[in-house]
Amino acid sequence: MTPRTVEVALGERSYPVHIGAGLLARGEGWPAWIRGAHVLLVSDDRVAPLHAPAVRSALRERNVTELLLPAGEASKTLAWSERAFAQLAQAGASRDACVVALGGGVVGDLAGFVAACWMRGIDFVQLPTTLLAMVDSSVGGKTAVNLPQGKNLVGAFHQPRGVAIDVDTLATLPPRELAAGWAEVVKYGAIRDARFLEWLADNAAALAAGGVDLRAEAIARSCAHKAEVVAGDEREQGDRALLNFGHTFAHAIETVGEYRWLHGEAVAMGMVLAARLSARLGLAPAADGDALRALLGRFGLPVDPDRTLAPDALLAAMRLDKKAASGRLRLVLWRGIGKAFVTGDVHDADILAVLGATG
Repeated sequence: MTPRTVEVALGERSYPVHIGAGLLARGEGWPAWIRGAHVLLVSDDRVAPLHAPAVRSALRERNVTELLLPAGEASKTLAWSERAFAQLAQAGASRDACVVALGGGVVGDLAGFVAACWMRGIDFVQLPTTLLAMVDSSVGGKTAVNLPQGKNLVGAFHQPRGVAIDVDTLATLPPRELAAGWAEVVKYGAIRDARFLEWLADNAAALAAGGVDLRAEAIARSCAHKAEVVAGDEREQGDRALLNFGHTFAHAIETVGEYRWLHGEAVAMGMVLAARLSARLGLAPAADGDALRALLGRFGLPVDPDRTLAPDALLAAMRLDKKAASGRLRLVLWRGIGKAFVTGDVHDADILAVLGATG
């Protein structure tokens, strides 16, 4: 396959997103982003056995310390961050140290948060190994950990030095993890690019079946959308909030459901809910929501919201979401495919009606 590069244009803090096959095994390009001698390699107990040997080989000339997390959202905590800080301190890591994130969104979020905090900010490099992390969390500099009260409540904006996406790692993903990533890919078409959504619908079967070149194209187009939005609104004061389409619902589903749903699965359900709420308010045609639901289903994603979760509990969790402002929920809704917008003018009764609806 032909390697691709997407640039995240942020002036002096601009960085590349390299997309190709075998980037980890060959140790190509990304080791040069590491400027100092000390490296903290953060991974988890599922990813490390598969991909850490190649990364260690590429970093053999550096002083590498490793932090291995238990796989899963439950590890994205302040307690695990403290362990990372302790390892950096033990290694004598200074301002030129680098944190390398090898894994999915949990690993990338925690590693980036640690890098943002250590000595008020050191370098970090993203080596995402899940589709969801490749197209979303690895690009844009959002870093965070969870609290029992909600997801991503403690964090910082801290951009990586670079992102290296090795599409070969997708072959090692469990089917459920791979499917979860397509939710974030579909999101870009849903919020800002109707033609991309049409392309995804035309190629859904081949993408789900494993077409490497098509997958690389979908990843590159998704990253280009993310890079364009981030370059225009790094700290989510405007259009970057559109990337949260379905996410206020999704984070509540994750929190109240005690993370039994993967993030991408919750986002799929959340986008369906956002589309239904938009239709209920007369803002968008119901047919567009039906089309979105059908496409998500073709990628093997859950499209019917979890009815075991009480609507009142979900609404309470949504109120604690960091996207709320002055006590009011800020939701990303749409006027149809490719036309997302942010609003703070939605009544609780309408939200509860959508959360409690059947079918």
